[in-house]
Amino acid sequence: MPTICQNERFCALRGIVVSLQNMPDNHTPAQRHNNMAAIHSASTTPERRLRHALWSQGFRYRVNDKRLPGKPDIVLPKYRTVIFVHGCFWHGHKDCKHYTVPKTNTEFWMAKVARNQERDQEVWRKLEAKGWSVIIVWECQLKKAYFDETVARVTSEIFRNGEIYRTVQEERKKAREEYLRERMERKEREQSLLKEVKSL
Repeated sequence: MPTICQNERFCALRGIVVSLQNMPDNHTPAQRHNNMAAIHSASTTPERRLRHALWSQGFRYRVNDKRLPGKPDIVLPKYRTVIFVHGCFWHGHKDCKHYTVPKTNTEFWMAKVARNQERDQEVWRKLEAKGWSVIIVWECQLKKAYFDETVARVTSEIFRNGEIYRTVQEERKKAREEYLRERMERKEREQSLLKEVKSL
């Protein structure tokens, strides 16, 4: 079990070792439970603000669709687009002032963020393999100073993804129609040839 200490110099001078097992908690079990329960991974305030902005512009979406890898925060089937709203700390937003590695238990937090980033990459690859376009919005980009700019960028990307999706769908439709036409022509030729053989 790794040892931790709130004041490393103090503990080192006195030879005190505090483990995760015997570290005192300033909260009662009920208070600790309530604190942890208040931390949500879905429907966070930044997510709700973005959803409200998109809804007001006429976009209709699903929320945290369990049928898709990673349960995206916002799913827009019409545009074949999903949106993830990432917390800057939990997902390691590079060069962001809101992402600073804690000075205590540093290795643990760095490993945790690294795992989150690896999982993010895996989820994105799975979604893209299924034909979904992925948009990432960082929590800091939804602050008041950048909110309108971020919404405009997201809206633009959604429309662009929708155009790409419709183009792909039209090409698939044409390819299928061409396949069915060729199949019908081949069947007619075979039937015609069979009639000729029977008439001999």
